[in-house]
Amino acid sequence: MKDRVIYYFCEKTMDYSLLSNAPLFKGMSPEAVETILAAVPFRVKKFQSGSMISQSGEPVNSLIVVISGVVKGEMVDFAGRVIKIEDIIAPAALAPAFIFGNRNRFPVNVIAVSDGELLLIEKPDFLKFLMNHDIILVNFLDMVSNRSQFLSEKIKFLNFKTIKEKLANYILQKAGKDGMLVTLDMTQNDLADFFGVARPSVARALGDLQEEGFIEAKGKNIKIIDKEGLADLTID
Repeated sequence: MKDRVIYYFCEKTMDYSLLSNAPLFKGMSPEAVETILAAVPFRVKKFQSGSMISQSGEPVNSLIVVISGVVKGEMVDFAGRVIKIEDIIAPAALAPAFIFGNRNRFPVNVIAVSDGELLLIEKPDFLKFLMNHDIILVNFLDMVSNRSQFLSEKIKFLNFKTIKEKLANYILQKAGKDGMLVTLDMTQNDLADFFGVARPSVARALGDLQEEGFIEAKGKNIKIIDKEGLADLTID
């Protein structure tokens, strides 16, 4: 069982330059962020590496922005396997699509990968915040739309039955429509967490794709040899 996050008020001066890089404050200077936040109640809380930030099923009562550090979302399937959904790297919001709605609960466990800090604005205060600032409202709607699109792709990904299918889809997504060269942005350990499998399974699937003539792999560099064949693997 993961330790719960240790929350407390942070007394140091807020670094608004960090927040100005967050999607919620896109297009705003650090000075502008400081000005608009001065009119809304908020808290800054710290968390420690390995702590449980939130558990699946808990209500989302606040806008939560990771100001510094990294957290990860993960879920446990019916077989008890832990599946990593994604790393959430500062500055980014946690579950922005679940603040409002009838089932506004965390869809996954959120666990700290490193030490860091969170910005919290309670739901009623955040609603007023949106109503008073058009730029924040537009940025928030963009965030929710982007999250919905990400989750749609993730559901599609989880439907792949084999690791080879998942790896083929991952490589094609990284390559894009016309690309034939890919540099993996995750280690095999990270990919194993992402796929919810053991590391040797990823290495074996990568070797199979190469042996069958779909790709050439040299470390993190992948050259696609048979893109059409690779795409066929992702079609059920």
